[in-house]
Amino acid sequence: MADTTRELVESVTAELAPDKDANRLVPLIASGTATPTALAALALEQRHIIASDLRAFSFLADRAAGAGNSACAEFFGALATGETLALDRLGAYESACGIDADAVERYEPLPGCQAYPAYVAWLALNAEPPLVALALTANFAAWGGYCATVAESLRSRYGFSDEACGFFDFFAQPAPDLERQALAAVASGVHSEADVELARRYGRLLQTYESMFWNTLAER
Repeated sequence: MADTTRELVESVTAELAPDKDANRLVPLIASGTATPTALAALALEQRHIIASDLRAFSFLADRAAGAGNSACAEFFGALATGETLALDRLGAYESACGIDADAVERYEPLPGCQAYPAYVAWLALNAEPPLVALALTANFAAWGGYCATVAESLRSRYGFSDEACGFFDFFAQPAPDLERQALAAVASGVHSEADVELARRYGRLLQTYESMFWNTLAER
């Protein structure tokens, strides 16, 4: 069963992988041509996204626990913990971008950036947790790759410290425990082709909203 689930996750991940030109901001960061405004907005938008995703993942964990699905409860609980850890690392990146507490307070989030967490919140309310687990896991592969490129480029192109890049390093590093939890969560409730197709739909929308996030920032 584990091999079958892994094959399913890998298949959906490959199918939903974004085109190489889907993200217009990361290549700008990689070349050192992204503006300081865009780099700062990336931090400020993430602060709002983390707060929303933390609540969404906690809600999914509670829903799963209430339904007796311990595998999904463990997976989404781990995601919620991860958001807390990521938030702890975001401050150093904000400081490197020249962002202070007043800037955080005054910042107005951009609709194109906040569509992603809004949809995650919708999934938390409306979708079955195992299907959300599959959709999110497929999306995380692209996010992790983007973060790896951003972390390396911030160091080499912008002279950011290791501490300032810690937020992106966190998401770029391998997470075998989370992978194990994701596979168990998917296996707990993705049982039919109809389930898979619905999870694909969720994943396609997630990937579209993520591209919207990056490209909204690129326009700044």
